Amino acid sequence: MTESEIPSLVSLCVDAVKSDLLRGDDDLLPILHELPPNLLDLLVSRLPPFALQKLHRAMPFDDREDEFSDECIGNGRKRGRSSRAGDFDKAWRNLFILRWPEIGRRIEVIEPPEWQQIYWETHLQNCLDEVAEVASLPSFDGCLGEVKISDSLLELIGCEGDMATSTSGYSKLRHHCVHFGYLARCLRLQNIFCNEEICHLLRNSKLQSLELRWIRSKEHITGVCKLLNQNSESLKTLEFIHCTLSSASITEICSSLSPKSLQAHGIKHFSINTTKFLETNPSSVPVELVSFLSSGRSLYSLKLSDNHLGQKFAKVLFSTLLNASSSLSILDLSENNISGWLSELSALSKSNTRTPLRVGKSLQSLRELNLRGNNLNKDDADDLRYALVHLPNLEVLDMSDNPIGDDGIRSLIPFLMEASEKCTRFVDLMLENCELSCHGVTELIKTLSSLSRPLKSLSIADNDLGSQVAGVLGEFLCTPIQVLNAGGIGLRSSGFQVLQEKLTKELKLVEIDISKNRGGIETANFLSKLMSEAPKLAIVNAAYNLMPVESLTAICSAIKNAKAYGLERKYLGLSAGL
Repeated sequence: MTESEIPSLVSLCVDAVKSDLLRGDDDLLPILHELPPNLLDLLVSRLPPFALQKLHRAMPFDDREDEFSDECIGNGRKRGRSSRAGDFDKAWRNLFILRWPEIGRRIEVIEPPEWQQIYWETHLQNCLDEVAEVASLPSFDGCLGEVKISDSLLELIGCEGDMATSTSGYSKLRHHCVHFGYLARCLRLQNIFCNEEICHLLRNSKLQSLELRWIRSKEHITGVCKLLNQNSESLKTLEFIHCTLSSASITEICSSLSPKSLQAHGIKHFSINTTKFLETNPSSVPVELVSFLSSGRSLYSLKLSDNHLGQKFAKVLFSTLLNASSSLSILDLSENNISGWLSELSALSKSNTRTPLRVGKSLQSLRELNLRGNNLNKDDADDLRYALVHLPNLEVLDMSDNPIGDDGIRSLIPFLMEASEKCTRFVDLMLENCELSCHGVTELIKTLSSLSRPLKSLSIADNDLGSQVAGVLGEFLCTPIQVLNAGGIGLRSSGFQVLQEKLTKELKLVEIDISKNRGGIETANFLSKLMSEAPKLAIVNAAYNLMPVESLTAICSAIKNAKAYGLERKYLGLSAGL
């Protein structure tokens, strides 16, 4: 062994402390608290997760800040932050980034997390996912809590070799739920966990977000309802995915979320996606769901996507929201089949032009409406015009994948003009694959270009417009538009040539998608001109344009020149474009 390989005395001591903590020697903890700051910092930075957790939980705490309730110990006292909270937080961050680098970088950008809490929450989710694979096998017949966690997961938290079994239960799911469950705030559970046992294992959790998958049977619903009732005061986000639900099961779920002790539930985000409703095209929304939507004053987003919902269901739902008092901001009804859902509202609005309909708080606060893929036609677009009058704060409208055609667009133009005149917040319009022609889009773009309050984002992708639309589209680029999706509209080489000629002044463009237009070398020439005229441009997707290899020279030169002007190019998509 060389001199550089000989461990230092400090390293040997740290290894000894780590081993003792992992083996359950809690008598050592009071001694560690009295270590000099520099040695304690060194110890904290080198301990594996499980040993660090034991040390962190046993540290003396200030009364000035409360952190986590020490419920799993049962002494009722509150835990606050240690006077060395920053050192522990840094250690937890390093451990998280080391184990889940991509997740760590992503959540750190969104909001600085409580690293200890998010570490054990993510670890517990990994354990649950692993146990779900074992418990889903037909041969499984036992208790979920007794399923052993794999050595690979145990090693990641520092329980290596015989350390995992030196203290009873370390290797089983039960231990991880009991000792780390109180730190879990957001979990994803498959149907195998929807039973009374998981309610007991997670009894110390105060879940704020719960995603439930593959809920199919009455037994699953019973387990779900117990878990929901157990977390009814803390739960804010609830999502069902790939489930099979009946009106009776929806009634049970809503009842569990609104216990009699609470006047109104606290759910902010409610979602049912890619789920089958047992009743075919139900004529009414379950009474408890109506009550749930009406009493949810905190409800912020409602997503019922890809559930094969029909016209009648959507009618009753919209009528309920018309009279509800929640502060709903996002309504997603995409990928259903609700054509005709607004016909009655439209007829009523046309017959009562002098007396406006009374609308509750829910729709007045709505900011985003997603109706993508609902088989809506031109008549539905005309009906929608009358509904949009009741959405004064609407910012985003997605009508993509609906065959509304040019006539449908013409029905929406009066709303766009009125929204601009009233200085509303409407900024984002998506009309992908709507069977639009060059004439309809030209009329739309000319209207948008004349608005006193212009859009920030427009998508007309996957409509067969042809190169004729290039002239008006180039002029539109010179307006304050920031995001444009014109992928797959058939521009070809001649269209890109016209676009290039229309770029006569500095643009405010930040993001553009011109993919799938078969523009060849003219795509590269357009990009070169675009980059010189759009100093804020950050994202470009020019994939699938059949550009020859020599296009790289022009594009690289344009990027180099753009950087010279201070432009930081974040993303340039050329996949399969060459």
